[in-house]
Amino acid sequence: MLPLILMIISEISLIVLMLFLRKQKKSQLKTAFSCLLICLFIWTLCSMLQFIFKDSNIDPFLWEKLASFGVCFTPVALFAVSRIFAKTKINIRPYHLLLLVIPVISVILIFTNEYHHLYYKQYSLIMDELVPGSFYIIPSIQTYLLYGFSIYYLLKYSIKNAGFFSRQSLLILLGISVPLTLNTLGSMGVIEITTYMTSISFSILAIFFAIAIFKFKFISITPIAMQNIVDRMSDSFVVINENNNITDFNKTFTDTFKLPSNKIRNANIISLFKNDIKFEDDLINMEDAIEKVKATSETLYFSRESKIENKYFSIEISNISSKRNYLGTLILFKDITQHIEDMEIIKQNQDMLVEKERLSSLGQLVGGIAHNLKTPIMSIAGATEGLNDLIKEYDSSIGDAEVTEQDHHEIAHDMTEWIDKIRTHTSYMSDIITAVKGQAVTLSEEEQDTFTIEELIKRVNILMKHELKNALIDMNIKLNVNDSITLNGNVNSLVQVINNLISNAIQAYNGKTNESIDLIVSKDENNIVISVQDYGCGMTDEVKNKLFKEMITTKGKNGTGLGLFMSYSTIRGHFNGNITFDSKVGEGTTFNVILPL
Repeated sequence: MLPLILMIISEISLIVLMLFLRKQKKSQLKTAFSCLLICLFIWTLCSMLQFIFKDSNIDPFLWEKLASFGVCFTPVALFAVSRIFAKTKINIRPYHLLLLVIPVISVILIFTNEYHHLYYKQYSLIMDELVPGSFYIIPSIQTYLLYGFSIYYLLKYSIKNAGFFSRQSLLILLGISVPLTLNTLGSMGVIEITTYMTSISFSILAIFFAIAIFKFKFISITPIAMQNIVDRMSDSFVVINENNNITDFNKTFTDTFKLPSNKIRNANIISLFKNDIKFEDDLINMEDAIEKVKATSETLYFSRESKIENKYFSIEISNISSKRNYLGTLILFKDITQHIEDMEIIKQNQDMLVEKERLSSLGQLVGGIAHNLKTPIMSIAGATEGLNDLIKEYDSSIGDAEVTEQDHHEIAHDMTEWIDKIRTHTSYMSDIITAVKGQAVTLSEEEQDTFTIEELIKRVNILMKHELKNALIDMNIKLNVNDSITLNGNVNSLVQVINNLISNAIQAYNGKTNESIDLIVSKDENNIVISVQDYGCGMTDEVKNKLFKEMITTKGKNGTGLGLFMSYSTIRGHFNGNITFDSKVGEGTTFNVILPL
């Protein structure tokens, strides 16, 4: 009765497995395993019926004929399972159908055996009494070859990717040991083997294989596929156990650090970094991070930029656990060399843009100097000519009896007027030089001071006078606050920001003349708001969405977009303020510089 009970258990197990497979996603592995289970189900069912009706008048060979559909095709199905397990997916070629030739012939010969006895000369339920025919050796050789290769692929790729002592590998080994042990004991005469026991042993093998493969979620992706994926990763990784010995790694790690696989496997990670990889960072901190990760059930990350083998890596160390049980530690090396190089290039390009903007600002300053100093210099030159004429007139009047005392007073009065004019122009020139000097200094250094709104507007007016005049644009200054209110910060930086906004407002008119710009200073709660308003082209939504977030320009190749970007950064970083704007296409734009008092 024991064989019958075992066969019933096997059949129930096979049915449960088939029901379980129905819930899995469609894949080649699922299809192949389903075929294997069907073959084993037919084989075991027929063996069970053969056992039940062995004492009846039904010829036992009838069940052998029906069982042949399962017996003959089981090796091929098992081989297909092993190959797909190893490769994830295989392309079915016409030559693969050759594997079915011998099973098909075997089934035909078993059904027609009484006419030729090529498969069995004498059939018996007891293996020792069974006499094979001349063809029997051929399917036997194929069966053992396919079983051998199947076990080789299943075991090899399970050990390679999951480890020899993993649950998956142990289950596959256990499944293999059942028919192997049974056949060995039968061959030695220790036990009597029947055809029932063979079907039972292979059903048990399939059950263990199913648990090993599907229990560990490899229905959709097998271990070798996972290994192929991690080997193609651009990042290197190693897995270490509780003793800090390396248990797994990918090909990228060996290629990056130029180390042979046999030197890495089971090597202590700290010793490897110290002696072979020449880790240029602090190993003590890294070791502490590894120990800290082990001590917690949560995943922690230790990340730092380190230079190894002339490359830069960001190292992450995390805990690998299952149901709060520590399994190992994953050390991931993210190669950020290209990122570092790209950031350096970006920094260089930004420096070039800043330098370009600085030179542009210097060009504007020089143009302003040339224009603003030209008028007072010409006025002073005219005044000196007037003084020179008065000096000559005074010199020629000495000793002239016709020149009265009143004439001398008139000459002195005219001289005083010319001197006053020269004094006014020199004072104006001094203001220009002070403003220009401040703007030149602010391009290279920052200093904090206190200044009034009057001083701020005066400097803006002086420096923008030339550009406004050339563009034939009027600037209306509207002070809605007391101009003696003081602000803290670098006045030259603020002047540069406001001047940039005024320049943008001028350009918003696209060369149109006789337009106006409003410079409005007002107070909003504890803030001073300096608004620059134009009535030009306005900005599109695309430009508005990117404004202040990146260096965007509407001037095409004539602009860098750095002016507004730097202005915003200056107000935010140096004045703890903000810049807002309101713009409508075709109606104009208003920029508001908000400064806390």
